[in-house]
Amino acid sequence: MLLFGLAFLVGCQGVSAGGHSEQQTGLLSFGSDTVTFGSVPAGTSKTLTVTATNSEAQAVTISSAAVTTKYFTLTSPSLPVSIPAGQSVTLSVKFTPNAVGAFTATVSVTSDASNAITNISLVGTGTADGQLTTNPASEAFGNVNVGAKQSQTVTLTNNGTALVNISQASISGTGFQLSGISTPLTLQASQSTSFTVSFAPQTAGSVSGAVTITSDGSNPTLTMGLTGTGVSAGALGSNPTSLSFGSVIVGNKQTLSETVTNTGGSSVTISAVGVSGSGFSMTGITAPVTLTSGQSASFSVSFAPTSAGAASGDVTITSNASNPTLTIPLSGTGTAAGALASNPSSLSFGSVVVGNKQTLSETVTNTGGSSVTISAVGVSGSGFSMTGITAPVTLTSGQSANFSVSFAPTSAGAASGDVTITSNASNPTLTIPLSGTGTAPGALSSNPTSLSFGSVVVGNKQTLSETVTNTGGSSVTISAVGVSGSGFSMTGITAPVTLTSGQSATFSVSFAPTSAGAASGDVTITSNASNPTLTIPLSGTGTAPGALSSNPTSLSFGSVVVGNKQTLSETVTNTGGSSVTISAVGVSGTGFSMTGITAPVTLTSGQSTSFSVSFAPTSAGAASGNVTITSNASNPTLTIPLSGTGTAAAGQLTVSPTTLALGNVQVGSSGTASGTLTASGANVTVTAASSNNSVFSISGLSLPVTILAGNSATFTVTFSPSTTGSVSGTLTFTSNAQPSTTTETVTGTGTAASTHSVNLSWNASTSPNINGYNIYRAVYINSCGSFSRINSVLNTGLLYTDSTVVNSTSYCYAATAVDTNNVESGYSNIVSNLQIP
Repeated sequence: MLLFGLAFLVGCQGVSAGGHSEQQTGLLSFGSDTVTFGSVPAGTSKTLTVTATNSEAQAVTISSAAVTTKYFTLTSPSLPVSIPAGQSVTLSVKFTPNAVGAFTATVSVTSDASNAITNISLVGTGTADGQLTTNPASEAFGNVNVGAKQSQTVTLTNNGTALVNISQASISGTGFQLSGISTPLTLQASQSTSFTVSFAPQTAGSVSGAVTITSDGSNPTLTMGLTGTGVSAGALGSNPTSLSFGSVIVGNKQTLSETVTNTGGSSVTISAVGVSGSGFSMTGITAPVTLTSGQSASFSVSFAPTSAGAASGDVTITSNASNPTLTIPLSGTGTAAGALASNPSSLSFGSVVVGNKQTLSETVTNTGGSSVTISAVGVSGSGFSMTGITAPVTLTSGQSANFSVSFAPTSAGAASGDVTITSNASNPTLTIPLSGTGTAPGALSSNPTSLSFGSVVVGNKQTLSETVTNTGGSSVTISAVGVSGSGFSMTGITAPVTLTSGQSATFSVSFAPTSAGAASGDVTITSNASNPTLTIPLSGTGTAPGALSSNPTSLSFGSVVVGNKQTLSETVTNTGGSSVTISAVGVSGTGFSMTGITAPVTLTSGQSTSFSVSFAPTSAGAASGNVTITSNASNPTLTIPLSGTGTAAAGQLTVSPTTLALGNVQVGSSGTASGTLTASGANVTVTAASSNNSVFSISGLSLPVTILAGNSATFTVTFSPSTTGSVSGTLTFTSNAQPSTTTETVTGTGTAASTHSVNLSWNASTSPNINGYNIYRAVYINSCGSFSRINSVLNTGLLYTDSTVVNSTSYCYAATAVDTNNVESGYSNIVSNLQIP
């Protein structure tokens, strides 16, 4: 406990109080009572840590730590070391075995804690530092025939610094064998031994395995990877497995390719090859031939029938493969030769206009007994072309092919040519004669080449004349005429119309727009002329009729004092698409007049004119009238409404005094003074009263208030200062007087209120290590309420002044002492019911 007394001074009074405190000791604990180092190679070191924690309120000092054997040592921290209350420190212990075997020790930690000596067990094992390796590190046997065996010598070496005891050597994986090593076996440092690993596959396929060496070396399990592949005996396969030559014309020859492949796992030697069957032969392979595993050999087999009919045979391949005789069946059919014929045998196109095209159909048929392949087709002669057939084309016996031949002359006169068809038929070249005559075409032209109607007022119509002429050498028949585009139409021509060479036809085109804006279209004439579609572009613009608008649409003059005049500006604009002529302007209504415009006035599209309208009332009251504008616009009479109000002369409002001084007023209280508003000239209605400073307020007026001419109204100004010092403000009264606002200046001075404080003092605490004091206060109402600390920082002296007390309030006070460990005592004696005036 902390012992001290408290006294305070408000007048002549004093009090005191006392107490005591106790000392505590620390308690030392460790995270574990045993530290296990595991295996450490002899001659090397390993360091582990253990945490010491002070779990009590007093600091603990570790003065020493003794270890029972030299193979364990405490490396940090340097002793003695102090552990504050609730804190920890880490101890580091190093294990350095000098031989193989188990090591134990005890470290005794001595401190001034309540548990002065703490023992921790230390456990570790020294191990040898031998290491085994194999050479090679792994073995790949590659391909080994099933039933055969392949072996490899492996060297096992101790590359460490200590001997290694090998307890077991084993092998895994189908077909792998281990020999030449017996266990147990000891290898000194740098000593080696050899053993044999064999691979004897029993089936085809990839195999993997491992040699495993178990020892007490630093790598106790050494694994050597093994791989190998068992491969099967050689075998021959053919692709394709048979050869079908189909139909071959007698006297011709067809050749196909054949491939044989060794699909087995070992080499195959082909000792003989042969072919049988009428018309069959082979080239490209001669025995003997050796094929390694996966290797292929290709050769050719031909069929050249000497007579019509089916034929069959075989290719026979003899080898030392698992299938010693490979047979490849052959088949084919000899057929008689084909022959081509045309229908019709010639094509005549007659007369065709130059620039036009006429197309005729042609058919070729295989009239022979076997298929015919057309290898090429061609056409000759100026203006002739063909479509619908592309070589090569194969026609079976009796089959036909249709195609088209066209004649499109580029000049007048007779023309001739041929279609030539080349094939493997008995008649290898078939010729079809062509003939025709080109005649000059007709052609149409227009005059003018386009029609432009310019601007046409909406609702009106404009008509233009157009002529088309046949400028070609042959007659032209017009099959259709048409017109497109909004507002366009045509008359004077009806299809069909035939124009001989040089003849013309004239017709009319009209434009009658239904809305404003640009319009376009075409006259389209369809014929059999060289220019089958003649287009005549059309263009025109629909324009809206003139129209007048006003801005603004009406004029309001508001209130104007009788005898005065107010003038406003007005603008009228032609918003239509054509000119407007204003023929008359006028104004109606008492007091209204206008200037700045005299009829007649012409406004083009978009043009405006401005003028002035005035209102000069001769008596009080509302007035209305109109400006009337007469024109030839689509709205011939434009009316602009006018309005205004004549008002009588306004009264005047004065305030007295012009400056109102409220003097000195104590902060927290209020002072008042009076002012007077007086109307003159006419009755005045006050609608608002305001202050630009919140410490000044206005009362005594019930707004709105009307003050008769020659009369006055009083009001009260209240000054409520919130701070000390001089202050001023402006009062504003709003009315219908002239001017509409009346102002008054107000001034005042805020003065300071009286204050109180409580001076506290106390006797020093008799407890040791006192760092300072805290002061607590509570409000007293019949008894002391809840205490709150009033000092913001620790008070190191024996005096304190409380300057935050409130007038007419009673308080209680107490103090506490705080030592250097931040331990705080209970309250001192309590001073209660201390009254503030």
